[in-house]
Amino acid sequence: MTSPASFPDRVTIALWATNLGKPVSNMDEWVDHVDGKMAEAAKQGAKVFVMPEYCSEQWMAFKPDGLKPNQEMAWMADQAIAARTHAAKLAKRHDMLLVAGSMPWHLDANNPDQGQTNGAMIFTPEGDAVIQDKLSLTPGEQEPDNWNLTPGKQFTVIEWRGLKIAVLICLDIEMPALSCRLAPLDLDLLLVPSMTVTPSGYHRVFSCAKARAVELMTVIGVCGTTGTAINTTQNPTNYSGCSVYTPCEPQLGHTGLFAQEEPTFDDGGDGAMLVAKDVPVGLVRALRNGDAEVWPGGWSADHIEINKASS
Repeated sequence: MTSPASFPDRVTIALWATNLGKPVSNMDEWVDHVDGKMAEAAKQGAKVFVMPEYCSEQWMAFKPDGLKPNQEMAWMADQAIAARTHAAKLAKRHDMLLVAGSMPWHLDANNPDQGQTNGAMIFTPEGDAVIQDKLSLTPGEQEPDNWNLTPGKQFTVIEWRGLKIAVLICLDIEMPALSCRLAPLDLDLLLVPSMTVTPSGYHRVFSCAKARAVELMTVIGVCGTTGTAINTTQNPTNYSGCSVYTPCEPQLGHTGLFAQEEPTFDDGGDGAMLVAKDVPVGLVRALRNGDAEVWPGGWSADHIEINKASS
């Protein structure tokens, strides 16, 4: 990854809680929609733009007649090939690192019958591209008669313009074991595209994201889908918002909440967009490197002996 030596003290991050119910009639219209939101964020100085998990479900509005639920992943993965090409161009056009949400991706492009993953599509304006697969799938994502996805097995750290950036998708952020593995990686920014159907799901993801900011001593940006996709067969509702979390340190205002758009089912528009200006990644890095009140760093429990007591 292209990475200048200088490290920025601050970065402006845009997160878009995409309303899946916004009608789009084809891929070009979807791309224009994303282009417009990125242009809006660029005017406010954003250099990172994040869309939610399964933003591709908006494509259900133009799916073929008669497409069965267990065929939807393969069909969306076919569309994702074109979407990936367009998204790479948008990242360059707006000079942003773009997390184009997540979407299905064929395990084998030459053999769609091999199945699909749920992959976050990440693009830099310099032309680099990364697919970060979801590592921890929900039960619904593994149902043979529906989406039947395959979990990912690799985690990628992106070094871009002096920042160490990574992506975890939705349920991945709820896994404490993953947090333990990531603590030694010195991440500056962890981005979390998500999809949650109910308030309980939203609070699980966002509460765990806030906890990870403390555990990893890093900045976390999280957003989710809202609204109801036209022609959906899976998610009758989507409830979410956008938040940027920092460690709970005096220098950062104690609370760990840097910026937030309140969650909703459907805002009646495009979905809320949060532009978090001048996120202090430099200060957070300094705290992570020794200035924090109590952060233990990449502490490991490997040396702890577990005893079982009985009575």
